[in-house]
Amino acid sequence: MAELAVVTGSSRGIGRAIALALAERGLDLALLSRPSPAQGETVRSCRAAGVQVQDVPCDVGVPEAIDRAATSVEGTPQVLVNNAGVLFRGSALWETDLEAFETTMAVNVRAPYLMCRAFLPRMLAAGRGRVVHLASISSTLGCPQQAAYGASKWALLGMHRALSEELKGTGLQSMAVLPGSVRTDMLAQTPFSPDMDPEDVARVVVFAALDAPDAMQGADLQVYG
Repeated sequence: MAELAVVTGSSRGIGRAIALALAERGLDLALLSRPSPAQGETVRSCRAAGVQVQDVPCDVGVPEAIDRAATSVEGTPQVLVNNAGVLFRGSALWETDLEAFETTMAVNVRAPYLMCRAFLPRMLAAGRGRVVHLASISSTLGCPQQAAYGASKWALLGMHRALSEELKGTGLQSMAVLPGSVRTDMLAQTPFSPDMDPEDVARVVVFAALDAPDAMQGADLQVYG
């Protein structure tokens, strides 16, 4: 039986590229995303690579949806990729809508926490596995008009570093990948130009998930183009 990878936000961009790259490495997949034609295309493309794919409808901004999705996933993941994220068009901090701020934190920080809470007990029982978090260059610097996004990515990086300490000696590792400007719909909302494609980031995620030595526990892999 092939190993299983769980990936959130798989319908497009970096998430789709990660799903396809893991499928090419022969991993079965559980892909968590809101239903859409784009998600259907990701699922079909991964199945065409010859792997089993569980298409799991899930809005990771809703805690109950994550609980339902996790219960429906069959098998114990070897890899958990917390990729789903949101970014709202920029505004100054004092002009940022409260709902937009709370949604950003819910998807970019709370959802990875809930995914870990849902899947880590299975992975710990198996005694092996990797959690890979998609952070950002915005985890390391301040970007005007993106305070909510920056706050969420700094928080995600802090959570990952704490988790990596908690996982020492368990056989599991936590790693983070920090992309810079990637050619995605999200980047199109910003004034930045792309320096790389989603496939470039996906290759680093696959390295962290499958090939990196265990000694890279807690690593932050910067991918700035």
